[in-house]
Amino acid sequence: MQKKEIVILFGKDVFGTPKPERLLQRILQIATNPDDLVLDSFLGSGTTAAVAHKMDRRYIGIEMGEHAVTHCAPRLHKVIEGEQGGISEAMGWKGGGGFRFYRLGDPVFDETGHISPGIRFTPLAAHVWFIETGVPFTGSADSSLLGIHDGTAYYLLYNGILGDKRPSGGNVLTAKILAALPPFDGPKVIFGEGCRMSAGRLENERITFRQIPYEIKAR
Repeated sequence: MQKKEIVILFGKDVFGTPKPERLLQRILQIATNPDDLVLDSFLGSGTTAAVAHKMDRRYIGIEMGEHAVTHCAPRLHKVIEGEQGGISEAMGWKGGGGFRFYRLGDPVFDETGHISPGIRFTPLAAHVWFIETGVPFTGSADSSLLGIHDGTAYYLLYNGILGDKRPSGGNVLTAKILAALPPFDGPKVIFGEGCRMSAGRLENERITFRQIPYEIKAR
């Protein structure tokens, strides 16, 4: 008996035939409860997120291509506006809710786990803040003072050049640099390339110094 080979051609629009919403509905009914968090790390056309939204599940969708902008985001906007396709009628969906769209910035760490040489202040500040506080960074990253959390102020001394240990470069904690920092009358954690202040002075100023890059970890 001669075998037949089946070839499926998707054409230019590979998302022209998305997964049926009822299929995803059945999967989420079996595997999740309302308010559970659903992760789709290959979001494609956004079906999982659309169904999760209509079913009162929280969700995270990850997608690398531009279709995150051309397909996923517009589809979710339509869901929020109350579109009546898929499982909308069955779920009594009338619209509502919202979502946040993020673009990933430059990676803080390279493939060996070291801080990327070209890392800029903002992503490094966001990483430092998160590993220290456990909460997302919402500051403007326009100051060495990243913010205050649970009564402790967090500072980052970084001029954009890893390994710059010149006292005049701004990456090294000196008495002059300390005097120029935004003041805070309380415990302080300061990240920098080096420290020229004595242990006694640090204790008196209630400063915990942490050295870049050795005390910045990929957590």
